[in-house]
Amino acid sequence: MVREIELNNRQEKILQIVKENGPITGENIAERLNLTRATLRPDLAILTMAGFLDARPRVGYFYTGKSGTQLLTENLMKIYVKDYQAVPVVVREHVSVYDAIVTMFLEDVGTLFVVDENSHLAGVLSRKDLLRASIGKQELNAIPVNIIMTRMPNVTVCERDDLLVDVAKNLIERQIDAVPVVKKTAAGQEVIGRITKTNIAKAFVSLADDE
Repeated sequence: MVREIELNNRQEKILQIVKENGPITGENIAERLNLTRATLRPDLAILTMAGFLDARPRVGYFYTGKSGTQLLTENLMKIYVKDYQAVPVVVREHVSVYDAIVTMFLEDVGTLFVVDENSHLAGVLSRKDLLRASIGKQELNAIPVNIIMTRMPNVTVCERDDLLVDVAKNLIERQIDAVPVVKKTAAGQEVIGRITKTNIAKAFVSLADDE
């Protein structure tokens, strides 16, 4: 459920006046509320920046007709992967499971992207994959990660110009923690970044702060 943007009483009154009388100047709005134009200026700025109102020179303010949910949705549709992607952590497909565990620990990540000898995406390693391989009496130094990884084409990927909200949906639907950002080439998919649940949380917090 998307929470509506909360407005104070004066901002609600301003919206009602503009709905019923727009387009209307800031001076006329102030007169109807028995306030000065300077007093209203911050409220009008907030309502305009949030998208509830639009303003045109020499015409005045008018109501956009959009709810807080609609405005939030519009803002979400402007956030792209390239705005929040992080540096990927990759390992070669012949690296041992032991070395992969060490890399995951040292880099403090939950997902490793596996690449082939040409540096193209070959698969993905999650914490669960490494934990599963660690159970038992297997010699972890002798097992290459390409034995236990999720292989292409069963790996969910995204590109720089994809919408971040679409990536978030994929993370939820597929119950995964991260996806690689790839650049498609004739020879394969080059890993150029990563999007995690943390990246998406940062984007949504940033959006809330802006509003």
